[in-house]
Amino acid sequence: MVCSRPISARSREGNDYGSAHPLQAWYLAHCDGEWEHSYGVKIDTLDNPGWELIVDLDLTELAGKPFKAVEREGDDRDWIRCQLRGSKFEAAGGPLNLQEIIDTFLTWAARG
Repeated sequence: MVCSRPISARSREGNDYGSAHPLQAWYLAHCDGEWEHSYGVKIDTLDNPGWELIVDLDLTELAGKPFKAVEREGDDRDWIRCQLRGSKFEAAGGPLNLQEIIDTFLTWAARG
């Protein structure tokens, strides 16, 4: 079952929380009482240092949607790699690139 609730970047109180909030809204739009028990969104830190984002795409509108891998090398603190692996969007980046990683996912997810 694919849930297609609209995604809003505002809280119930009307506050705008930037790009992290649309990711939260994307997650909430897919919580249907079942999906969230087996799937979800994971953000973690890497020891090199950096960030990792993994989004389960099973039973979402993004399952099977093509994604062109992104790889941008800068220095030790400025890099990203994003790809689909199986039914997951997997991304990693430098310690200051979490915003860019989230934005890469959200931009792809919003494209028709």
